[in-house]
Amino acid sequence: MQAQPANATQAKDRNYMQLGHSLARLARAIGQTADLCELMRTNLDAMRVLSASHAAQFMTVAMELNPDDDDRPDGE
Repeated sequence: MQAQPANATQAKDRNYMQLGHSLARLARAIGQTADLCELMRTNLDAMRVLSASHAAQFMTVAMELNPDDDDRPDGE
């Protein structure tokens, strides 16, 4: 009968050790996710700046290629 409590204690200790390892992996995964979220925020900010620059270039070219009727010389 003495073997049963020892086995139960060993099983409990093994389960706690596995839980500890799982929590450590989870903590690493959460840290990596936080790092990736920060990288994504940085990339989204860069995309916002780039898209604004491209929009300004597009509007400038459009104004040059398609001038308004009032801006045409000699009423063309």
